[in-house]
Amino acid sequence: MTTRGVLYVHSAPRALCPHVEWAVAGVLGVRVNLDWIRQPASPGTWRAEFSWQGESGTASKLASALRGWHLLRFEVTAEPCATAEGERYSATPELGIFHAVTGIHGDILIPEDRLRAALARSAGGETELAAEVAKLLGKPWDDELEPFRYAGEGAPVRWLHQVV
Repeated sequence: MTTRGVLYVHSAPRALCPHVEWAVAGVLGVRVNLDWIRQPASPGTWRAEFSWQGESGTASKLASALRGWHLLRFEVTAEPCATAEGERYSATPELGIFHAVTGIHGDILIPEDRLRAALARSAGGETELAAEVAKLLGKPWDDELEPFRYAGEGAPVRWLHQVV
């Protein structure tokens, strides 16, 4: 079963750009040429978007292929399909990688064992429950990536054409 998704490279040093393309091509099995534009939120870095289609699990393979580069900020999304929920991966140099399962409307689905663990840490006084829930929802990654998501001048515009 195939699914589709989007790779958002929010910031990459220029020297890393061809390596990102090679890594993505290695996962997808086809040649990949990304349209790189300057990233205004981080001078000296570049950004790109790439829509992909592949087997269920491709998003995790893309995230794994890109996670080793410390200077890279990226997100990979995959739409749900008949055999799998959707996925979202976010990565920043400071926070590392975040993974979430997403439902058909894009909501993050949190497994009950992760919720129970967050409640236990909160009840034990290790942390505040609100902070635990924020981490489960990826808020620290969203906060760090938000300035990079802004579609600056010259950034491509994605038109949505599926109505739910």
